[in-house]
Amino acid sequence: MKITVAQSAGFCFGVRRAIKTALDTARKGVSVEMLGDIVHNEDVVQQVETAGVSKVESLGDGTGKTLLIRAHGAAKNIVDDAQRRGYHIVDATCPMVKGIHTIVDDFYKRGLRVIIIGDADHEEVQGIKGQIDAPVIIIDSAGNIPWENLKGVEHAGVVVQSTQKVENVQAIIAALRPHIRELEVCNTICKATATRQQEIKTLPLENDVVLVIGSQSSANTRRLYEISHNLNPRSYWIQSQKNIDLSWFEGAATVGITSGASTPKKTIDEVVRFLKKINR
Repeated sequence: MKITVAQSAGFCFGVRRAIKTALDTARKGVSVEMLGDIVHNEDVVQQVETAGVSKVESLGDGTGKTLLIRAHGAAKNIVDDAQRRGYHIVDATCPMVKGIHTIVDDFYKRGLRVIIIGDADHEEVQGIKGQIDAPVIIIDSAGNIPWENLKGVEHAGVVVQSTQKVENVQAIIAALRPHIRELEVCNTICKATATRQQEIKTLPLENDVVLVIGSQSSANTRRLYEISHNLNPRSYWIQSQKNIDLSWFEGAATVGITSGASTPKKTIDEVVRFLKKINR
């Protein structure tokens, strides 16, 4: 089989930066805590925890401790509470996500109603929502728009969860425009996500089998898989080479591989080595 790995596979800039920040902070020998996982990848989470970053469910006495803000960001009230408790803050939020925070704050100060296109329960969306002390409207699809909450809204600003599908965003905006007189849209899908989604529109058409590597908890990996599977039913979502079923490759001459933004290169390399081994 011919094996093709997408150029965009592996860590994005924001994930790479967050991991480096976490490891550099841990090396300083201070007590480091984090609310939740640094990114959505079990191997990376284990690496960071092994280095000395403790995942906690809630904040305690922060005297002499550091709170690491993970790549997805955090609401302002969490950071404020941590500082009141005595924590030193180290911010590993992806710069793209921080940019969304700034836009939301600007919308709020200008009196626009803030609309977030994204998954309501996702940590990134919760962090974006928590940048302002005002109700926001979260929309995950064009078929699930909360029209009741939009009654009387004439001026609104839209931001987008950085890993959303382009087509989903376009469909929601098209549905909103006739109902909101002034709709200011900032398409904040990050470049890395857009590049991966563009590649995954051709990879399934050019290969018999496609492997999408990433954690089951990774939103951007899920979207890559959904796009790929719609184009090629022989698309499979795996976390590592341990999940591979050899029957997937019966009669296959070509295999395409891509990954979510928080999948380590090591994991991708292991999958490639495994495929080469069975291909001998």
